[in-house]
Amino acid sequence: MEAAVVDAGSKFLKAGPAIPDQAPAMIIPTQMKRMLEDGSMADNSLCEDITVDPVERGFIRDWDAMEDLLQHVLYTGLGWEIGNEGQILFTDPLSTPKSFREQLVQLMFETFNISGFYASEQAVLSLYAVGRISGCTVDIGHGKIDIAPVIEGAVQHIASRRFEIGGIDLTKLLAQELGKSNPLINISMSDVEKMKELYSCCAEDELAYEKTKNSCQIEKHTLPDGQVITIGREKYTVGEALFQPSLLSLDAHGIVEQLVRSISTVSSDNHRQLLENTVLCGGTASMPGFEERFQKEASLCSSAIRPALVKPPEYMPENLTMYSAWVGGAILAKVVFPQNQHVTKADYDETGPSIVHRKCF
Repeated sequence: MEAAVVDAGSKFLKAGPAIPDQAPAMIIPTQMKRMLEDGSMADNSLCEDITVDPVERGFIRDWDAMEDLLQHVLYTGLGWEIGNEGQILFTDPLSTPKSFREQLVQLMFETFNISGFYASEQAVLSLYAVGRISGCTVDIGHGKIDIAPVIEGAVQHIASRRFEIGGIDLTKLLAQELGKSNPLINISMSDVEKMKELYSCCAEDELAYEKTKNSCQIEKHTLPDGQVITIGREKYTVGEALFQPSLLSLDAHGIVEQLVRSISTVSSDNHRQLLENTVLCGGTASMPGFEERFQKEASLCSSAIRPALVKPPEYMPENLTMYSAWVGGAILAKVVFPQNQHVTKADYDETGPSIVHRKCF
């Protein structure tokens, strides 16, 4: 049986057997709905109140809910059998606290009775997915943005940057902007999220964004309840906020400048290797026009060496940006488990949860 690979994000959980040239077998929402005592769903009108988010801003926050989610994923989704559990590799977000790693390995061995465990950082795995061991990842997730320089398979933590903003904050920004232009329409956050996925894009540059003030094609969108909402310049504001964080009321540099500043703190001998092997990942990075805008901003940035994006190999699955850490995990699982570099049940029984820091790095 292939090892299972699990990448639990704030919005989607990606899971499947470790087959690197295929998309993950399961891509499901991480958010769950609480069931009532009798096993039925709560009244639809209360749905917003009874949702549970096991993962917030990239980290597991509700361990009981995460256990329930993994029960569904492993036994129902991936077909594991109780008493015959396999090996599992998890992706670790940047700056995961040690206590979280220990809690995860404890959950997997003591509750799920797995036969082997490994965890590796998402930044390293996203580079593996495009055939690199050194470079820099810019990961724009649902709940956070991580910028992580990686040299020879090791994240340079001192130079890494984590920002507690992500796709969820862009959704809130879009809701705010749509509220200004459609003041009489009441729109739910789930509908705004769908509109963001349908319409949001990046302007070619700051000047092009400014021009949308005067002329911008207006589109009409019909909400599930029949109300019609218009969207024009707002669709560009979502992408622009990544390059002009002032739109999110943040006093911070845009994403390309943040990348350059992050790498400037690493030894200058590595600057070229890191900047010229930049990998974009996370759902928001697949927004139409984002890659082109990123490259344009890179050509204008303050660094002597310009950031350059790595293109995924042709044999890799489409939409690799959305789940590159999962694909990298599938590649790594093909190495660590056959070569016995993982945490075994015997290792865990002998040392306890702290074994994860010695074996998984």
